[in-house]
Amino acid sequence: MNKTIFYNFLVNKEKNEIKVERSFNAPIDLVWDAWTDPEIIDQWWAPKPWYSKTKCMNFEVGGRRLYAMCSPEGQEHWSIQDYIKISPKTNFKFISAFVDKDENINTKFASSEWNLIFSETNGVTTVRITIKHKSLADLEQNIIMGFKEGFTKTLNYLEKILTK
Repeated sequence: MNKTIFYNFLVNKEKNEIKVERSFNAPIDLVWDAWTDPEIIDQWWAPKPWYSKTKCMNFEVGGRRLYAMCSPEGQEHWSIQDYIKISPKTNFKFISAFVDKDENINTKFASSEWNLIFSETNGVTTVRITIKHKSLADLEQNIIMGFKEGFTKTLNYLEKILTK
């Protein structure tokens, strides 16, 4: 039985942050794995026709995920997620930044700190995400690059994967 899902995307320019709240018709174990297992992440972490390719991922405090968003034409845009806090099945935080394939930070683009909180009620898992930027200019750059549209698509792909 499908339960009602919800999606909120809020931009707070005073705090330089984006808050995303999304529920999924899936138990917390599956949703957690979808965010922390590179084989699953790569199935949904890019707006089609782009796809995600994880080169390496060490999901532990102090660990890193290095991945590329790849276009059908073969372009690769590399990023990292540096894990700074993990509370299994309930919360994790990471710093996200654009890099080159050798993991050198691309200073033309802003980094951000992500905080993800997971909770489950009656088989519906909610993920609450806060994405904090250092400045309003960094936040606005992210918005101009199409973050809302792209991230909305990827979360919809995740829903499809979780219901398979």
